Amino acid sequence: MKEHIQINGNTLIDLGFKPKKWFKDAIEYINENQLQHDEMLTYLEQFKSDPEIALHENPIPFTINIKAENDVEEKNVSDVINTMETLMKTPTLVNGAIMPDACPTGQNGVIPVGGVAVAKNAIHPGMHSADICCSVMLTDFGKAHPQEVLDAAHSVTHFGPGGRDRNTQFRFPMDLLAEIEANFFLNDQKSISAARSHLGTQGDGNHFLFVGTSKKTGNTMMVTHHGSRGFGANLYKKGMKVAEQFRRELSPETLKHNAWIPFDTEEGKSYWEALQIVRKWTKKNHEVIHDATLSTLGIEKENRYWNEHNFVFKDGDLFYHAKGATPLDKKFMPDITGPRLIPLNMSEPVLIVEGKTTETNLGFAPHGAGRNISRTQHRKSKSGTIQEIFKEETNSLDVRFFSNEIDITELPSAYKNAETVRNQMEEFGLGEVIDEVMPFGCIMAGDVSKNAPWKRRKKNRK
Repeated sequence: MKEHIQINGNTLIDLGFKPKKWFKDAIEYINENQLQHDEMLTYLEQFKSDPEIALHENPIPFTINIKAENDVEEKNVSDVINTMETLMKTPTLVNGAIMPDACPTGQNGVIPVGGVAVAKNAIHPGMHSADICCSVMLTDFGKAHPQEVLDAAHSVTHFGPGGRDRNTQFRFPMDLLAEIEANFFLNDQKSISAARSHLGTQGDGNHFLFVGTSKKTGNTMMVTHHGSRGFGANLYKKGMKVAEQFRRELSPETLKHNAWIPFDTEEGKSYWEALQIVRKWTKKNHEVIHDATLSTLGIEKENRYWNEHNFVFKDGDLFYHAKGATPLDKKFMPDITGPRLIPLNMSEPVLIVEGKTTETNLGFAPHGAGRNISRTQHRKSKSGTIQEIFKEETNSLDVRFFSNEIDITELPSAYKNAETVRNQMEEFGLGEVIDEVMPFGCIMAGDVSKNAPWKRRKKNRK
C-alpha cells in the first residue's frame, strides 16, 4: 500500500482553497483516515465555494432627481453622482435614485443621504447606517395653543447622549420585549438595556421636536424627528460584522461599507426580522413622547401619522435601501396611517405630502432639505457671535436647545434652500404638498459637546 504523506494547510492552498475555519478539521480528517489523492479530492468537494461575485463592470443606471443652481450646489451634486456611480457597481444592486436633498457622507462609494439603492435578495447594513428607522411622527393637538404644546413637550422629552434614568423611564411593552429576546441579533444585555433606557429619547444632531399650525385647518400640530437610538445602533454594528463575513466569502472586491447579508440565509431572515422589531420600537419611541405631551395637557389627539425616511423596504425579492428618502408608495409601509412628512428646517413649514410611484422616483421623495456643505464648513462661513447668528435666523420663533448650548450648524442657513428643494420636488414628480405645518417653535439637542456628561464629570473632579 502506498505510504500516506501528511498534508497541511499549504496543501489545501496549493489545491486552490482559501484559508478557512474548516481547514483544521479537514486536515485532521484527511491525515487520520490516510486519504489518498483522489479520495482526498472527493472529500474536499464539499468545501468548494461558488465563484466570487465580481463588481458590475459599469455602474447600474440610476435616476438623478436633482440639479445644481449655484457653484456650491455644483460641487455637491458632482460629489453625490460620483459616490453613487461607485456605489452602483455593487453586485447586488439593480436600480437607484438620488433626491433633491442629496449630499455625500463618508468616503466615495458610501450611499449618499438622499439616495435610494435597490438590491436583489440582499440587505446592506451600511446602506441604512446606524440611525436605523430615522423617522417623523405628527400628532394633531386640535385647537390647543402652540405655546402650551411646546412647553408641555419640553417637560417630557429628552435630548442628548445616553438614556433616561430609572426614575423617568417609560413602561416597556412586554410583547415587544419578548420579540427582542427571541431574535438572534437583538437578544443581548446591551441591546435590551438600550431599548429600555432610550425609550422616550430623541438623541442629538438634526433630531428635533417641532410645533406649528396647519395651514389648512389652523390646528396645532407637533412633529418629532428621531431614530432608534442606541438600540438600532447596536443592531447596525452586529449587522456589519455579519455582512463582512459574507463579503469576504462571496465578493471580496465589494467595498467593506457595501457588504451585504443574503436574504435567503438564516442570518438574512433573522436580520430582516430584527429590522422590523427596531421599526416597532422606534414608532413606540415617538408615541410615548407624543402621548405624554397629550397627557400633560389633558387632551386627546385628533389625528396622528408617521413615516420612516431611513430604512430598508421590501417588495418581493427587492430591497429598497432609502438613506434619507421618504417612501411615497403604500406597499413600503404596512401600517400606513396617512400622508407623509417632509421637514425642511426650523424656520420653514413641515410639508405634508402624498404621491405616486414613477419610474424615476422609485416610490420615494426627499426627506428634508439636506446640506450643501459640512457642519465645519458652515461654522467657518458664519461671522458674528453665536447669539447674533441665532437671533437673526430664528427671529419670531420659539427655538430652544435642550442642552442650553446653541448649535449653529442646525440653524436654517446650514441647510439647502427650502424653496429650491420644493421646486425640484415638483419638477421631478416627487410628491404633492397637501398641507403645511407652519412653524411656531422647536426643541433640539443643541451643542451637546460643550456640556457633555463626561466633560461635566471631569470638571467636577477638578
